[in-house]
Amino acid sequence: MSIVQNRKAPHDYFIEEHYEAGIALEGWEVKSVRAGRAQIAEAYVLVKDGALWLIGAHISPLVTASTHIDPDPVRTRKLLLHAEEIRRLIGKVERAGYTLVPLDLHYRKGRIKAEIALAKGKLQHDKRAAEREREWNREKQRVLRSR
Repeated sequence: MSIVQNRKAPHDYFIEEHYEAGIALEGWEVKSVRAGRAQIAEAYVLVKDGALWLIGAHISPLVTASTHIDPDPVRTRKLLLHAEEIRRLIGKVERAGYTLVPLDLHYRKGRIKAEIALAKGKLQHDKRAAEREREWNREKQRVLRSR
């Protein structure tokens, strides 16, 4: 069950591989995400010191859940994957010109997980070609439905 999605990612990137990662969250963040107060549209994944970090994800604090602490809505959060997966991703990001993009936050067995993707950036003409393809498919469906 998806909590929040990054709808801009397929428009801006060619998505090649998907990975599911855990996120190191604080208690007030878990409550806020469960209440649906998270955004990952401007978020990205950075490799630093052999670990993956989710940067720019905004989790708005609940008024009732965060009274005794000073919450930071856009703090850097660590992504949790197996060491072999992290090594493989680091190699591809550093060598092959890929980037890591968060696609969505979802529940898996009661835990909050992030789906991240290994992706290559699209150029402007690639985006236009993809838009033309979508328009053409819509037009074909309209014609087939009207018959």
